[in-house]
Amino acid sequence: MSLAIGLFMLFGACLGIASYSNRHLFSEGPSKLDPAPGRRAWGGVVYWLLLCTLLWPIMLLTGLNTAWVLAKRKRLQSREVDPSQR
Repeated sequence: MSLAIGLFMLFGACLGIASYSNRHLFSEGPSKLDPAPGRRAWGGVVYWLLLCTLLWPIMLLTGLNTAWVLAKRKRLQSREVDPSQR
C-alpha cells in the first residue's frame, strides 16, 4: 500500500516539475500573467509542486480539457480565416 502511495506522489511531483512553466493552462486558461523579469518565485514553484503532488489526477484532467478546448478554438478560428476549407 505504501508503494502505491509513493508512486502516486512521485508521479504527481514529476508532473508538477514538468508542467510548472505551463501552469496557466491548468487554472487560468490560455493567457497568463507576465512574471517580473529576472525573478523566479521559488515559493510558487514549491507550491505548484506540492499541489500537483497531491492533486495530479485533477490537474491532468483539467490540462487535457484545456488542451481540447484550445484545439477546438484553433480549429474554428482556422475555418473562419480560410472559408475554402469548408
